[in-house]
Amino acid sequence: MDATPAREGRPVAEGDVPLPRTDPGQDVAGRLEEEIVLGLRFPRERLVEDELMERYAAKRHVVRRALQDLEHRGLVERRPNVGAYVRAYTAKEVRDIYAVRELLETHCARGIVLPVPEERLDALVAIQRRHDAAVEADDLRGIVHANTAFHQALFALSDNDALVAAILRHAQMTLAIRSVTATSPTSQVVSQREHWTMIRALREADPELLAETCRAHLLPSRDAYLRRVEAAASGRRGEPAHG
Repeated sequence: MDATPAREGRPVAEGDVPLPRTDPGQDVAGRLEEEIVLGLRFPRERLVEDELMERYAAKRHVVRRALQDLEHRGLVERRPNVGAYVRAYTAKEVRDIYAVRELLETHCARGIVLPVPEERLDALVAIQRRHDAAVEADDLRGIVHANTAFHQALFALSDNDALVAAILRHAQMTLAIRSVTATSPTSQVVSQREHWTMIRALREADPELLAETCRAHLLPSRDAYLRRVEAAASGRRGEPAHG
């Protein structure tokens, strides 16, 4: 689903109010991160410091710290004498990152000791019900936050903190990639169904079903982004020559 309609409907006034001042740099980084995953900011979109300062009622050093943070997370690219952009990935980079995600997530799924304690499974089910409610209400922010919470809770069942940290790091790198499907109602329903299949695999103590569902869960966002990259490349090849 093209995120352009969401971009056109961005609630600019909402962004003009000052953010809560816990850590201003993290506040700005968090808001920008959310806008990227919601498809409100596109790959290769320039992030202009003056616009961000006005939008978030933040000082320049706060905005710069936020951009540095997002660059470290793999969401922003900064170029000397040019500025900061939402990071865009080549087709090869996307395939490489998703190959790593598949290795990490399927290995983690197979490493979960089954059966899972009932209270931890109940907690996962409660998160998924929040996700269901957000999908039903067409609450995009609620969907994104519940989806993130679901996967954090799922992989935490492995009790391997280093592995979970690596999974979350690579998932965070792909926020701009995943925005293509995050805003698609059809993809949201597919994701919802796959979450329940993961829960069923845990209940039935079926590690292979769990691992295979985790693997399949990665493919729609990867493939949708690759189609966008290929379409952009085809468009450039089809442009008339200038001379």
